[in-house]
Amino acid sequence: MAHEAGRALTRLQTRDLENLLRRLHQGALSCPFGPQELHDAGLSYLVDRVGFLQGHDERTVRAVLVAVIAERRRG
Repeated sequence: MAHEAGRALTRLQTRDLENLLRRLHQGALSCPFGPQELHDAGLSYLVDRVGFLQGHDERTVRAVLVAVIAERRRG
């Protein structure tokens, strides 16, 4: 499962990760989230691409997003 999550991150563009994080900061997306929450937050286009983040609490999702975005910006 962790191996799938690692690959899933490479399939997302940085702007997609930033959009997710922005919606969390704005309070437009709550965790744990599923397809309906993504749709309600205007992120329907990510429903089939962020399954590895679904079901996690907000602290975990934020940590993953911040770490991956920071790593990509460093590179």
